[in-house]
Amino acid sequence: MNRGLEMSLRAQESIPLEMDLGCAPGEIVALIGPSGSGKTTLLRALAGLYTDVEGQISCQGRVWLDSQQRICLKPEQRRVGMVFQQYALFPHLTALQNLTLTMSHLPRQAREAAALAWLERVNLSGLHNRLSTQLSGGQRQRVALARALASKPDLLLLDEPFSAVDQVTRFRLRRELALLRKQIDIPILLVTHDLDEALQLADRICVIHHGQQLQCADPVHLMLHPASPDVARLLGLQNIFNARVSGVEQDTIVLDWAGHRVSVAQQGGPSLLGEQVSWIAPPQSILLQRPDRPVPGDSENPIAGHITELVIMGPHASVRVLPTHAPELPLSFFIPLHYVERQQLHEGMPVSLSLKAHSLHVF
Repeated sequence: MNRGLEMSLRAQESIPLEMDLGCAPGEIVALIGPSGSGKTTLLRALAGLYTDVEGQISCQGRVWLDSQQRICLKPEQRRVGMVFQQYALFPHLTALQNLTLTMSHLPRQAREAAALAWLERVNLSGLHNRLSTQLSGGQRQRVALARALASKPDLLLLDEPFSAVDQVTRFRLRRELALLRKQIDIPILLVTHDLDEALQLADRICVIHHGQQLQCADPVHLMLHPASPDVARLLGLQNIFNARVSGVEQDTIVLDWAGHRVSVAQQGGPSLLGEQVSWIAPPQSILLQRPDRPVPGDSENPIAGHITELVIMGPHASVRVLPTHAPELPLSFFIPLHYVERQQLHEGMPVSLSLKAHSLHVF
């Protein structure tokens, strides 16, 4: 039975690490966090390249690590496929030879056909006799991915695999991985600094900081309900404020935000009453309109203010609004450029904001 990956790891010496995480067969779990947060250390521990850890690792029903039982399989015993940022191909070998080198599990006479089949699956048919130095960055990364999968691994580790290529190639490689994953039934861990990449590819995203696992959830839940202000900031979210709980109603928490009432559609117990809490207004919770052009029905949690910053960024505009009741607490968000042009928005203009209660979140 294919049981996927299960781990519970701790390390307290040179590199702190504390993780309890699973990854089902066919699932992609993305690991995100700032540089030095422990993402690559975790991958190295799973591959058996970093052994200064305690705990348990099991994959596909086999125990790879159990520090209490003194079990620690060597890297070559773990059947891990790895794809690195800089490809790690042998430059003196062809694409075909780079693949057949990893196919010791197959009879020698069957390796070339299997390697050609993998190159075809990653859209490299006809390029099998080219040296890696004769391939583009995107082609080399496809060879690296095919090589990792050709070894029939029980686990696939991707360490920032697309960061060394241009944006157009990166998008194509992401799409190809999304299609390819439907054909492979193994757990996949993806390390990335690119939140968009994690949101596009991952079934779940795990936020790591200082070696600690802060939150692991599906992308939608994570972005709408970060577990703490720290998680929200690591996700690049803005509009994190403090407030006092002034009321707890049925499925609603009422906040006193600098003297202004804000209702949040979220359950809360009576013990919250009077407590100081942190809350967030994600960009998707904010609607902007001109006071002289009100939109019927868009008056939930109304906030009056004026635009202090409006910066055109491609098809969107970055907007900052200072609330009239608390000008020291600006709200920042993006709106489509066509809306800016149609409403003739400009810096200094008075506006009205509506904060959608179902999209707000109290930590």
